Amino acid sequence: MGGLREMTAPFVVPGPSGVSIRTRLGGLSAGDEKVLRLVGDLLGSLASRDLKTRCAAGLEHDSERWAERKRGLTEESSSRWAGSITKATHDQWALARRGQLAHIQSLQAGIGTITHRLSLPVGEKGTKRAPGGYRSKQEWCAKSRRLHLLEDRLQAARADREAGVVHVVRGGKRLLNTRHHLNAAQLTEPDWRQRWQAGRRFLTADGESGKRYGNETIRVTDAGEVSLRLPAPLAHLANAPHGRYVLTARVSFAHRGEQWADRVTANRAVAYHIHEDIDRGRWYLTASWTNPPVTLVPLATARAGGLVGVDTNADHLAAWRLDEHGNPVGEPLRFGYDLSGTADHRDAQVRHALIRLLHWAKRHSLAIAIEDLDFTAETTREKHGRRKRFRKLISGMPTSRLRARLVSMAAELGITIVAVDPAYTSKWGAQHWQRPLTSTTRKTTRHDAAAVAIGRRALGHPIRRRTAPPLHDQSDRAGHRTVQARPGTPGREGNRPRIPGPRTRSVGAGRGENAVDQNAQHRSGRSTERGFWQQDSLPLSL
Repeated sequence: MGGLREMTAPFVVPGPSGVSIRTRLGGLSAGDEKVLRLVGDLLGSLASRDLKTRCAAGLEHDSERWAERKRGLTEESSSRWAGSITKATHDQWALARRGQLAHIQSLQAGIGTITHRLSLPVGEKGTKRAPGGYRSKQEWCAKSRRLHLLEDRLQAARADREAGVVHVVRGGKRLLNTRHHLNAAQLTEPDWRQRWQAGRRFLTADGESGKRYGNETIRVTDAGEVSLRLPAPLAHLANAPHGRYVLTARVSFAHRGEQWADRVTANRAVAYHIHEDIDRGRWYLTASWTNPPVTLVPLATARAGGLVGVDTNADHLAAWRLDEHGNPVGEPLRFGYDLSGTADHRDAQVRHALIRLLHWAKRHSLAIAIEDLDFTAETTREKHGRRKRFRKLISGMPTSRLRARLVSMAAELGITIVAVDPAYTSKWGAQHWQRPLTSTTRKTTRHDAAAVAIGRRALGHPIRRRTAPPLHDQSDRAGHRTVQARPGTPGREGNRPRIPGPRTRSVGAGRGENAVDQNAQHRSGRSTERGFWQQDSLPLSL
């Protein structure tokens, strides 16, 4: 066991730090859409210019430069719009820096793997812990060229990070590159231009507690009236006092609408974002706010009464209920989803599977144990080589989206989520639980056994089962327990009760031995032997 990596202890996953809900801006007039486009285009141009200024400052940017940027934007819009733009710019730059660091780490991992495999003879087999050499000289030559390419990329990325240079595109790099592949994307140049302009508009306003309805820039009343403060160059388009424009649309939030209404009536901060969906020809309004930190449920409380172990797979969630002692209860559960099609379809499939799992756990008042998976460093071709099928499998598993969705939806239902270390759960689950849980009427899969292993680890029990009892009349008559008892259960390793009559062939009635003390049993090699069996030493006179 010395070669196993150290595993982290299970922990209760904290709830979501914020809430985001969306609704459609239905019933907009042509004038409303025109005003929204004009305001979004104007603020989008200011945001692009501000992002360029922030990127040029690099690591030398400080609070004074931030204030200078905000003053310059205030003259061309308003102080509130300027604050929203500068904050969005700062967040985008920080996100680019985190992505840059992740890219550097990925390059380092790839270089390390290639260097190791190039140092081995061609055709040498690898082990479970380290890959072997490349299969042919041609592959060895191709990988040696790729090594130089990755080293050049790493050197350039490190130089950019040290200089504070980031590469960001407002509107998205993917949409920008689509401009050069319009035929493949089945788009015309005007269609692409329309999407590009919609993606670069800026119609986002941060909330402020104490202000009317929690936001002075984009205001949504409890009755559903939407209005926005126009920038100074577009103040002549106002149709309401104080330079405001009121939309003809009325909105209502079907999801978490009561929470949103409680916030706006109490004048608590709510941030809003307005965007246009070109494919559907619709406008949407997104409301978001932060949640106050809540006290987590203790791990011991989450374990009381058992929980549900869940194994995440590429096309389904395998779940099995366990009692507090770690014993599987009932039948295994399976919640399937289809990850083909568009992103919206995949997201809907994940949500549908999770809500079925959560409703089942809610009915039985159980916590949910799930693996703390992270495949960001596991999907590279340098790590798994030609195993394209396996790389595609783990790349298709929606680990981050599923985890975020599960935590958010579980918090609304009051269900506790326990995260465990994913090491060896599938391997040990299949080794210790797949065969014992398989019967003539139930076929247990590796995923079902992994769910049991995950649940046992979350409960604090070892994954392995106890060994089966010895055969009849071999030192014991099938007396050992094979299930895992809770460590604090009284008498779980106590003496066996005295049963009248002979218990074994060697021990008569009333002479049962202590099952706890192995030295007290009639076994060879033990330090304690029976007095009447002990042989006295030979007299010295003989």
